[in-house]
Amino acid sequence: MKWEDHHTHVEIALPADFSFQECLRFLGRSDQELVYTINEGHLYKLLKIDTAFILCDITHKENVLHVQFSNEVPTFAVKQEVVSFISEWLDLDRDLTAFYHLASQDEILHKLVVRYQGLRMIRIPDLFEALTWAIIGQQVNLTFAYKLKKRLTEMYGEHRTFRDKRYWLFPDPASIAELTVDELRGLQLSRRKAEYIIYVAALIRDGQLTKAELGKRMYDSVKKSLVAIRGIGNWTADYVLMKCLGRSEAFPIADVGLHNAIKVQLGLHKKPALKQIEMMATKWEGWQAYATFYLWRSLYDEQV
Repeated sequence: MKWEDHHTHVEIALPADFSFQECLRFLGRSDQELVYTINEGHLYKLLKIDTAFILCDITHKENVLHVQFSNEVPTFAVKQEVVSFISEWLDLDRDLTAFYHLASQDEILHKLVVRYQGLRMIRIPDLFEALTWAIIGQQVNLTFAYKLKKRLTEMYGEHRTFRDKRYWLFPDPASIAELTVDELRGLQLSRRKAEYIIYVAALIRDGQLTKAELGKRMYDSVKKSLVAIRGIGNWTADYVLMKCLGRSEAFPIADVGLHNAIKVQLGLHKKPALKQIEMMATKWEGWQAYATFYLWRSLYDEQV
């Protein structure tokens, strides 16, 4: 990823097929979100790198992302970490040419890639946040999931105040691993979800589960390791492979939202069977995650 250092800000070169506005529309789908803030075309994100708290004000200018450091000017090494995080968060290093070519000829996807041209996979670079969010979202609607995430963040996340506004970090695994199940249940999490989240937090805190190690392995090996963890099934594993580890072949085929989106796009009277979806997805080989993501995005239009 090419970028330039301008002391109080950095500029990140953008790939082809990138739309900041489309990314903001997806990021702005809930007013309950705390770990980033959107205001008048500005995307604010608080990061903690080593011991430094860095507030990033991200805007789009011509062919670059302009990242202003609002609270303090970080070192060059920290700026590199910031650029790496943003590039991963917005999936800037991926060439979408093959996906757009494939999708333009697909019965389900061809309209979506025109409608959302430039939308990138909005990823969750932190493994603990990705796993926790996936566990929270199991078998509940998105609105309630966001409420639970907000409560968890406000109760156990760190924050910094800048110009009278608070900016939040998602809780770190070390702090969550020390909690009791009853403490998390006080947020309206079920007992099992509380147990799963605390267990995953302890695995990450103790170095038994790391993103770096998972990233070195083959897809099937990673998925097998994830589903072996209590509370993580196929859907959760595929979600994390897709959104955190950036595996474009990840495919949460059992996802209800995916089924509903396909039903709407094809004008069906009922949701397609899994066998039908498997057949459709043979045309998405290598890009199942992006196909799923664009279909999820279409659901938001149905709700507003």
